[in-house]
Amino acid sequence: MTRFLHTADWQIGRQFATFDPEHAPILAEARIAAVERLAALATEQGVDAVLVAGDVFDAQTVSERTVRRLFNALAGFAGPWILIPGNHDAALAESVWTRAQRLGAVPPNAHLLLKPEVRLFEAQGFAVLPAPLTQRHTYNDLTAWFDGAETPPGLLRIGLGHGSVQGILAEGIDSTNPLAPERAASARLDYLALGDWHGCKRIDARTWYAGTPEPDRFKANDAGHALLVEIEAPGAEPRVTPLAVGRFRWHQLVAQLHVASDVELLLEQLARLGAADVVDLRVHGRIDLAGRQRLQAAIGSAEARARHLQADLAALQLVPTDEDIANLQADGYLGDVIAELRAAQGGADAHQAQVAQQALALLTTALVQRAPAVPLLQTTEATAA
Repeated sequence: MTRFLHTADWQIGRQFATFDPEHAPILAEARIAAVERLAALATEQGVDAVLVAGDVFDAQTVSERTVRRLFNALAGFAGPWILIPGNHDAALAESVWTRAQRLGAVPPNAHLLLKPEVRLFEAQGFAVLPAPLTQRHTYNDLTAWFDGAETPPGLLRIGLGHGSVQGILAEGIDSTNPLAPERAASARLDYLALGDWHGCKRIDARTWYAGTPEPDRFKANDAGHALLVEIEAPGAEPRVTPLAVGRFRWHQLVAQLHVASDVELLLEQLARLGAADVVDLRVHGRIDLAGRQRLQAAIGSAEARARHLQADLAALQLVPTDEDIANLQADGYLGDVIAELRAAQGGADAHQAQVAQQALALLTTALVQRAPAVPLLQTTEATAA
């Protein structure tokens, strides 16, 4: 039986430029650590080789130190590492791959498949048919040559590609670097290891995306895995097992607030966040002043516990209650304005009502910021008791 570890989309050197300077370097470092875990996993599982289906590096311009660190991270597995370029690190005439070779950074057991030609690994019992990208975007299927490629009898035929399987993946992502969905069958492949899609995904029994081993986006696409692939003999159907590798959990938290119980549920969710969570929080709906203060306090606390938390409250409308207005102690002219705005909220003109609601939210927020926040909470809680 031949056993592989299939992985892809390491994107070493990614900067996470939209994240704050405290968190971005830690998320970038996690990608190197994920490769070290892959090496340990490959040794633990006793695999014959590790297949890396493109986008090893995030860009051609990564630093020399990053190049060296990446290849150093492979040291935990002594068997063959078989790597192809993807769209982020295409095998240009001058590329990150040629730099790595000039630096002498590539260890002997790391096989860089930079040309579309059969590579034999007879000691391990397989032949690799690679489809490396030689430019960032292509419009022809680079795996087409697999169909006519000859390999010695008795060796597994393993395809290695990077791109978008046509008609299978989400709409709008398959315009460049296309791959035929039937390639494994037409090329008589025992297994086709793919990269580019960042989640773990089965195309058919012999064709899989491994996804990135360390999640890097908020989309729920089952990232953070490597695939253990076991094949009994040429022609046998592979047995594919996803193995968890990722350290951080990226997820988007969307909340609709309408009643008090909605706020309580969101506060409970925020309280469960920990050091492994990278969260995009988006809150919609309506909330009163006391609820908003509690929410802001919970977000502040969660920000201190989570690896990263970004919160968007722009769609959350502040709708103060009668008690909230009383606690603001807005009398005189301000009291008259608030009364007029509250009356306009219930008017027949929908547009006027919306404008009045927005104005009221702005005004009451300004008044809360002017006054100490704690007394409002204490007054509300005392009244509720």
